[in-house]
Amino acid sequence: MNSPVSSNASPESPRSHHPAAVFLRGIAMGAADIVPGVSGGTIAFITGIYFRLLEAINVVPVAVFRHLLRGNFRAFWQACDGTFLVCLLAGILASIATLASAISYLLVEYPILIWSFFFGLIAASVWHVGRQVRHYRVPLLVPLLTGMAVAWWITTLSAGQVSPSALAFFGAGALAICAMILPGISGSFILVTIGMYAPVLAAIKSLDMGILLLFAAGCVVGLLSIARLITWAFHHFHDLVLALLTGFMIGALNKVWPWKEILSWRTNSAGEQVPLNEVSIWPWTFAEQAGQDPQIALAGLMALAGFCLVLLVEWVGFRSRSVTQAG
Repeated sequence: MNSPVSSNASPESPRSHHPAAVFLRGIAMGAADIVPGVSGGTIAFITGIYFRLLEAINVVPVAVFRHLLRGNFRAFWQACDGTFLVCLLAGILASIATLASAISYLLVEYPILIWSFFFGLIAASVWHVGRQVRHYRVPLLVPLLTGMAVAWWITTLSAGQVSPSALAFFGAGALAICAMILPGISGSFILVTIGMYAPVLAAIKSLDMGILLLFAAGCVVGLLSIARLITWAFHHFHDLVLALLTGFMIGALNKVWPWKEILSWRTNSAGEQVPLNEVSIWPWTFAEQAGQDPQIALAGLMALAGFCLVLLVEWVGFRSRSVTQAG
């Protein structure tokens, strides 16, 4: 089988994706990246543009020196798949700008139902990514279990508190984008862990361009670094990487488990009381401790909806690739 990151070989990266379809994928990625526990990289993977995205990102630095600095903008645009990148980025930015407040509101007002939906999304993504492994072997249990352990450990970390300086925003961008591009690892949760989620979200809501440009610069640096590493890893250790990413997603399910017991609280930079330490509990235990309806039936329906949405996206992607290949 050909390498999944080859520009001509990968069935997941046809150059014929319609710009509107790429924009919609960007919207889905942006919505996912806002939520702590859900990875935009997972959305890119299950919608069939993950390897095309890595390929385009990897080409950008070379294309800048080879074409752009020599004044050949047309060659630069074609080399780095410019239309694809711009449409995807536009969708991501539009989603973040328009959905940041809405998702924040929904997570506060309907936490069990929204987290259940995300749980279904990630559970289906585990199934999808795991199916991409070419040869199932016992040694793959090592990266699988390692990914599970690391992701589970990350989800149990207490939210930290970083002074929101210029360097902190730059570093947060670099760190978060590295997590965002990996299926199963949530960049927004990394921001929560280091205490930069609220400052970044506040900057987005207020359109603080100075802060956002610093954060974006960090994202660019981190993205150009991690994309090449991921591409190399897929070239040389395809199944091992997929097993590791599958483990990451399984471990990340702990973060999006709908029923939590809050062990302690902290005051964030906005002066609001937010959970510091949480632990996953059974819904009936939640009902006893919180004195609230665990909404088990509705939560199950929302999880099923999230699961089916991923299957639908996968089916649409498969049909799209089949039509492309037939044509």
